[in-house]
Amino acid sequence: MNIKDFLIKAKTETYANVSVPKSESSRAGSSDYHYEEVINGKKYVYHDTYFGGTKFAGEEVVYIDSDVPVWGMNYYGNTIDENLSEDVMDKALRPALMEVGKDDSVLPVRGPRNYKNEGYEYSFSVNGDLEDFEGVEEIKKDDIVIYRLKCHGGIIKK
Repeated sequence: MNIKDFLIKAKTETYANVSVPKSESSRAGSSDYHYEEVINGKKYVYHDTYFGGTKFAGEEVVYIDSDVPVWGMNYYGNTIDENLSEDVMDKALRPALMEVGKDDSVLPVRGPRNYKNEGYEYSFSVNGDLEDFEGVEEIKKDDIVIYRLKCHGGIIKK
């Protein structure tokens, strides 16, 4: 298995999946998700930590067979329409994120390029590859942008 395949599996087994509980908080005020699996004798670990709710910042990290991170992504998301709660945004965002890896035209670091659900339109555009990328995710309702996330990341080496 490679990082791409592991990311797809880990992302659908953490935040995007509404039935998965949060992990123990790793830092004061953080919300965390953790997934690990032994694949071909190697231990793959994914950890996602974020702070906030309708305005939030976070980081995802992958480790393979050590405590040294090999891949990471930072992100900042902002619910532009402040009348929308985190719960409402979850209904618009999480279903799109569960589609990670199903659209080969976009890197599997968030959701598909486009997704529609319950009147919400999700889009994700990204430049680069898993070694070095940056992207923008948006959700529109009635053609008005109500949410935007910016992310960047790639391979981590000493």
